[in-house]
Amino acid sequence: MFESTIPFGEPELMRASAYRLYLKELEAQNGVSSRLSSLSPSLRADLYRFEADGGTSEVLEVVAACVRHAKRVTIHLQFGERVVPLTVFPEERLVHCPLAMSLLLAKPVTELRVMHVEPALLRPPGDSEKALIGEERLHSPLAPLLWELAMHGGRTELLPEIAGPAVYRVTPGLDLGRLPASGTLLAAIYRLRKESTNLREISEWPGLDREKAIRLLNALYLQAGLMVSRSHPDAVGDSWFGGR
Repeated sequence: MFESTIPFGEPELMRASAYRLYLKELEAQNGVSSRLSSLSPSLRADLYRFEADGGTSEVLEVVAACVRHAKRVTIHLQFGERVVPLTVFPEERLVHCPLAMSLLLAKPVTELRVMHVEPALLRPPGDSEKALIGEERLHSPLAPLLWELAMHGGRTELLPEIAGPAVYRVTPGLDLGRLPASGTLLAAIYRLRKESTNLREISEWPGLDREKAIRLLNALYLQAGLMVSRSHPDAVGDSWFGGR
């Protein structure tokens, strides 16, 4: 799914324990939680929705919010005993990471933990501030990462933007050949290209259940490949839907 990056020596990554101490010191200095405090008000409010129940945002939720708001951010992820900075460039549809995507995703993505989110200091390829552009080999396309997080991450409910009574359909312009899907998933995508369907019906298709249907809809939405209709007759009055 991702092009392998040949590492030139082990990357220098901070230990997660040391980074947690740094965050505690930062919080003590500011008097407020530093986890999301440096973000724009709109993005911060968006992410706080996921943390309203006292939990923390999943990687998918943070990346999805950055894409939705078109904000460049660096997400500090706990990866085992180390911290990996993942910089997201939504408009360029790229990510920058000191680890190759194949290494970052070698473990289940459910084991990745969001430790801190801040505005990105790095600039995307082609930016006029050339000194702030990361190494070319450390950039990867954003779309495959979004797909992986949606299909295998910790979130098992529809993202808020597509939750609620609705019917769904795949956009005509979505390049199905680029999607890392096969078998029953690909069959469901082709079917969604021909008909508008609600979550309940999709969940009953061959090879799918509620969770698989939700993950597929989230993944398609994040590929800009999903149309959502709330006025369709099959959506109005439907009380069996996913949301958080």
